[in-house]
Amino acid sequence: MSIPNFTLRLALLPLLGTLVTAKALDYAVAQTEKSIVFDYAQITPTPEPAEKPVPVSTSEPTPAPQATPEPTPSQKTQAEEAAPTPASKSASVEAPLPTEGAATPTGNVTINLINKLVKRGILDADEAKEMIRQAEVEAEAVRSQSQTDMVAIAQAAAVQVVAATTPVESGLPAASSDDIRVTHIPQPVKDQMKEEIKLELATDKVSNQLSSAVRLPKWVQDVKPFLDIRVRYEGDFFPTGNDNTGAFPNFNAINTGAPFDSAGTQFAPQLNVDQNRNQFKLRARFGADIAMADHFSSGFRIATGQNNSPTSTNQGMGTASSATQGQGGNFSKYAIWLDRAFLRYDSKYEDLLSATAWVGRFDNPFFYTPLIWDDDLGFDGIAATVKGNVTEGLQVFTTGGAFVVYNTDFNFSSNQPEKFSSYDKYLLGVQTGIDWKVADDWKAKVAAAYYNFYNIEGKLSTPYTPLTSSDASNTDSSRPSFAQKGNTYMAIRDILPDASNDFGAINQWQYYGLATKFNVLSLTGRLDYDGFEPVRVSLISEFVQNLAFKKSDINSIAINNRAEADPSIVDDIGDFDGSPYGWYGEFRVGTPALSKRWDWQLNLGYRWIGSDAVVDGFNDSDFGLGGTNMKGFTVGGILSLSENVSLGTRWMGADSIAGPQYHTNILYFEINSKF
Repeated sequence: MSIPNFTLRLALLPLLGTLVTAKALDYAVAQTEKSIVFDYAQITPTPEPAEKPVPVSTSEPTPAPQATPEPTPSQKTQAEEAAPTPASKSASVEAPLPTEGAATPTGNVTINLINKLVKRGILDADEAKEMIRQAEVEAEAVRSQSQTDMVAIAQAAAVQVVAATTPVESGLPAASSDDIRVTHIPQPVKDQMKEEIKLELATDKVSNQLSSAVRLPKWVQDVKPFLDIRVRYEGDFFPTGNDNTGAFPNFNAINTGAPFDSAGTQFAPQLNVDQNRNQFKLRARFGADIAMADHFSSGFRIATGQNNSPTSTNQGMGTASSATQGQGGNFSKYAIWLDRAFLRYDSKYEDLLSATAWVGRFDNPFFYTPLIWDDDLGFDGIAATVKGNVTEGLQVFTTGGAFVVYNTDFNFSSNQPEKFSSYDKYLLGVQTGIDWKVADDWKAKVAAAYYNFYNIEGKLSTPYTPLTSSDASNTDSSRPSFAQKGNTYMAIRDILPDASNDFGAINQWQYYGLATKFNVLSLTGRLDYDGFEPVRVSLISEFVQNLAFKKSDINSIAINNRAEADPSIVDDIGDFDGSPYGWYGEFRVGTPALSKRWDWQLNLGYRWIGSDAVVDGFNDSDFGLGGTNMKGFTVGGILSLSENVSLGTRWMGADSIAGPQYHTNILYFEINSKF
């Protein structure tokens, strides 16, 4: 056999297999249609009208009712003859098997094609015979199953008709209101029933064959997609009295843009503290969890977002976006971001121990409240949770992880031949606690966590004199790449005065970093009562303290969060008034799952969060428009309109703790959908 013929032979084998299977399937469906015989008229003759009963004398006893007669032997024989049996298979014409010599043409296209391939030397006769034999075996199996189904249907129908057409004698009991009796089925109805059954059986057989022929990989079958869409109205209201004299610099805008000239005549970028705003926001998230073999799974999620903020996936409708170079409005399109992408491994040892590990970008693995972490925050790195059952109803758990907060740009600084050292930032976290079913209706969960933020604080640079605003210092990367508001800041560039900057009077281009380290201790608890099932009553609380906070050290470098200056002291800027503490409490009542129509939840909460209790770039982005150094109440509710749609409303009132007055009221109305 030549090489080209051998190659062509290999290429045509899948095509031949497909053709043979398709012809066998077509033949089986055709035979199924031919084998359906559903003519009730052949089962039994049309019943004769019953003779009228002859009146009898009242003196004679009334005859006892007679039982309904069984079908006669002749009727049973007719019913059995009408039903197809496995023995009455349609005769199939056996096609001549291919040989090495000339083959006689047949009426079967597939057989003729195989004969031609044998003749041309692409297939040998033995392979061709084996292909035809396999196809005939598959066709025979389809025919047998189809005829077996038809036997059962026809026999059941025959017995029904025999019983329905048996003459009714006058001595039978009177029919009750619950009896249903059919004495005759019109021919058009019988024809329609026959065609419907034929179509249903043929469709089922074809579907079964196709589903068995086209099998998706198991991991594709285990993909679980999810989607949620939220549309929200947000009203931001500022009562009178807020300090709008330049007391609230927008440090995030400064640190993510060009450095600010602190010796200039212009204000630094400022936060809005006095003008009410009405906003409409859209959130859409789509993702999937994918179960794989050997305890592995993976997942991803994409989401909207006005920018790459780690704490929000909201997109302002009609609002400019940083992802589109500041363009927006006029029905412009919105950006989509990669929000989650991870690999997961689950393991279990009997009913004693279980463990889960993640790597990539994944959901928060810790037990927490909005006091320290925002619900939208994703963690980049690796984490693991181990759970152990101590006794029935008592479980202990430990979670730990290492996460990348910031990685120095590879070419930092880009405009200098000699590069600066890296200033990478990491989060190391560990938490341990118990999950305890105290009683039948009581459940408690408590945990203690420690979060070490490595290199999160700002660092003063080596003294230098920038000649332009783009001249970087060696610690510029110590400034936060994202922040909300509330933390205490320090200037990180040590600028030397000389003639080029008029000895410190001009060209003081500055960036700002966090004025303290963050080593946060967190105590979190939750108590649930299910005695009013399906309604649950819950109490949720958390206490945090920044153990690295040193007020005296911060006082010498802080540029915000200061008390009011003493006018009797020259150049007094006020004492630093920040705090390392924070606490949160929430009362919640309602149906926890929100899984069906009219499920509901109500909540009332209060929080007090000091300026430097936690990193302001990672906690709740809604309360007080995000950040720390605030206190106040939250009231909200949710009502399910269906399994997948709910309405929600929330009011949040926040006041500043340290520094100038900042007070805001925020109102939400939103509709959520999910599947």
